Amino acid sequence: MSAAAELTSQEYIKHHLTNLTVGEGFWSWNLDTLGWSVFLGLVFLYIFRTVAKSATTGVPGKLQCAVEMIMEFVDDSVKGTFHGKNALIAPLSLTVFVWIFLMNAMDWVPVDLLPWLISLVSGVEMAHIYMKPVPTTDPNLTFALAGGVFFLIIYYSIKVKGVGGFMKELTTQPFGHWSLYPVNFLLEVVTLLARPLALSLRLFGNLYAGELIFLLIATLGFFQLPVHFIWAAFHLLVIPLQAFIFMMLTIVYLSLAHEDH
Repeated sequence: MSAAAELTSQEYIKHHLTNLTVGEGFWSWNLDTLGWSVFLGLVFLYIFRTVAKSATTGVPGKLQCAVEMIMEFVDDSVKGTFHGKNALIAPLSLTVFVWIFLMNAMDWVPVDLLPWLISLVSGVEMAHIYMKPVPTTDPNLTFALAGGVFFLIIYYSIKVKGVGGFMKELTTQPFGHWSLYPVNFLLEVVTLLARPLALSLRLFGNLYAGELIFLLIATLGFFQLPVHFIWAAFHLLVIPLQAFIFMMLTIVYLSLAHEDH
């Protein structure tokens, strides 16, 4: 759209990669990330609640069929990967998968569409509108999601194994001799901390790179449409895949936390 023509390519990309932020320093809040993530979470709850209330035993409608396929897919993934007993894992996995998928799917929205609509309604020039509609391109959100998973890992590790069992797990492997317990502890702590780090950075990196390529394509002007559609078609694989990987790693990590050796 016209925003690309009013700014240089570098300014255009920098503008679209800037969050709508209030506050300063540690207490700054990315309102677009918070707003879209909460909105998409409510969309997820509304759709699944509506389908659950109107579900029939006869021939299901298209929406009910889609929801049932998603739930069956997640349930099979949990049964095949999680080896403990915990009623929380299946609904948690469903929430993680669908919510992250919806947030990733905002990458399909043309990069100038939302700023243009806001400009049309408010009368503010697009150059002064900051709006990142893809919450998973914000590392604050991906770290928050991974932090929640990390909290559950620690919680269930202590609940299932006890404090002593959890500490033994951190100190007595991979080397069995007591003199190497400090080395074991260092290796296990690094491995433990790497889990939320890998979860957050993998999701953020893939979606941020995809958004950046969409912005680069938008700077092509008139020739952007065919390239945009090709990249959007490729994202038909990337967007659900990243949600699936986050879900599967969450299940695997929580399954390890429930194993009592």
